[in-house]
Parts: sequence; structure tokens; C-alpha cells
Amino acid sequence: MKSYTIHLIRHGLCEGNLEGRYIGRTQSPLAQEGMMALLDLKAKAQYPEAVKYYASPCVRCVDTLKVLYPWADPEVILELAECDFGDWENKKAEELQKDPRFLEWMNGGQHMAPPNGESSIVFMQRVCAGFEMLVRNMMTTGDESAVLVTHGGVIMTILAAYGLPRAKMTDWMCENGHGYSMRIDPMLWSRGMAAEVYQMLPVMEREQREYSVLDIAREAADRAYGKKEEE
Repeated sequence: MKSYTIHLIRHGLCEGNLEGRYIGRTQSPLAQEGMMALLDLKAKAQYPEAVKYYASPCVRCVDTLKVLYPWADPEVILELAECDFGDWENKKAEELQKDPRFLEWMNGGQHMAPPNGESSIVFMQRVCAGFEMLVRNMMTTGDESAVLVTHGGVIMTILAAYGLPRAKMTDWMCENGHGYSMRIDPMLWSRGMAAEVYQMLPVMEREQREYSVLDIAREAADRAYGKKEEE
């Protein structure tokens, strides 16, 4: 029985990222710095090719895919868009500090939502539904590989829900232009909707180390987000 491979890639740095804005559904284009960083990664490392190419409907994802795979004709998956921040779209955190609803949302649980936006639980349910639809379509059509360019939050949600080894969402953080490859065995998927996460993207030449993909992912997240070592 054949397996299916899905390569998850986070979009390049966009203008809203540079300005520190909430840009879930906001159509923020790739920044010049983001495009140059993608081209640099592409020159130094390998992004795997695939039978089919997919992207979030956000322009920063479609543009990232076209930078990395200029020949591809991507299909957009609406369900794999970033979280909708509602009335807080395109605003900076400092602009919202005096809004009690913002502070409540920051300290709230998964059912809290921005005004006219999505809660964490609604976002997770939407993303999972979209990813399961993608897997079903691949198994139906027989397409053995796919590239999906989407958002950091979407990637973390997918891997926390289906990825092996099991880990919490924050363990699956990745930098712009980076991501993970998943291998889906139909039998394992049918039994428990689980998939092996077997490599980080892009694939770089590195010394062989006796670490798992998750170990390397945690190291990358620590570097990217400035986590200090516990004393």
C-alpha cells in the first residue's frame, strides 16, 4: 500500500510581519526582505517538488509558492487560511492595549474570540476539516505528494493534531520559509488519523545527529523565538 507525502511550508516574511500587525486575513504582500530570504534559502537548500501544489488564499502564501515553485499552478484551500482576527485585523498590539476585550482575549481560553473574529477552537476545527479534506482528496485521486504553503498557526495546528511524534503546538513553531514533511500511511491514518513527521524543510546538508525531527524543531523554535535555557 503506497503512502502519501505532504510538505508544509510557512509563507515568507510579509509587510505586516515587519510592522508587528495582526494579519490573519489581511492581504499583506511579501516584503522585499521576505522575498530575498526565500531566494537565499532556495539557493542554499532543497525544497521538495510534488505532484500537486496548494496554498492558503492569502496573497503572501500564493506569492511564496510562486517564488519557490515558479512553474506551479497552485490550488487554493480556503479552510487553511490563517485565523481571522476580526476587528483587530491589521492593528498592532500596542494599539489594542486599552481595549478590555483584547486583554481578556490574550488571557482567555480557546473559546475567546476577537470581535467579529475566530476563537482558537473554531480556527482549529476549520483547519483540521481542511487538512482532512486534502488527505481524502489525495487518496481518492492517487496523488502521492503535495506541497502546501500556509501559515505558522495552521502548520502548528495540523502537526499538533495529527503529527507523530506527538507534541504540543508550540513545539512545532517554524520560521518563515521553513516547515515540515509528513508521511501518511493509509492504514495508520484510517485507524487513528496520525502521520509521521520525518524531516524539516528546506532540506539542508547537515551533520548526522541522533536527534528526532521534534528535537531539531524545538531547537529551531528556541532560536527563532528567543527562548532561554532553563537553569
